[in-house]
Amino acid sequence: MLLVDDDEGARELLASLLDRVGLATREASTGVEALAEAEQQEPALVLLDVQLPELSGYEVCRELRDRYGPGLPIIFVSGTRTEPLDRAGGLLIGADDYIVKPFDPDELLARVRRFLPTEDRVRENGDAGDGPGRLTPREREVLGHLANGLSQNEIADMLVISPKTVATHIQRILGKLGVRSRAQAVAFAHRERLTDRL
Repeated sequence: MLLVDDDEGARELLASLLDRVGLATREASTGVEALAEAEQQEPALVLLDVQLPELSGYEVCRELRDRYGPGLPIIFVSGTRTEPLDRAGGLLIGADDYIVKPFDPDELLARVRRFLPTEDRVRENGDAGDGPGRLTPREREVLGHLANGLSQNEIADMLVISPKTVATHIQRILGKLGVRSRAQAVAFAHRERLTDRL
């Protein structure tokens, strides 16, 4: 999870809150740093301040959307841009949620949990489980197309996402299913009849 805020105290507060519920975080203090961190490793979720040095939170949000598509949860957190028009603008730009500072810690954690990838929610509940219930709807879709024999590029064209995003989904699918190859994932998809649901 990536925390982006130029206020060190705000980052520390968020990090400690998330650490309490077992969520690992990385931090960035500027928009440029945030994009560099995301380039190194796609975050599971981004908590993003609106007013940042170098690049605004809005610009960072747009860049992350272009890079990773709608599958990456982005939540704006702002103590200055707090009017309804600001919140509506943030959501229109592509954020999934908009939290105004000061916030209630329990509310922030509840909102974050809504957007966590399935495997993080499962890990928090202490139930590893396996099977298709752990996959997001988009991951099921990608796996189904893969099982139907489509290539990475064909899946990207069909779902209107980049081949790189498809590759990221496939890596997550392999991890969630506990398999080591696409062939094993495809076998799983046929066993669970995921191809019948497309």
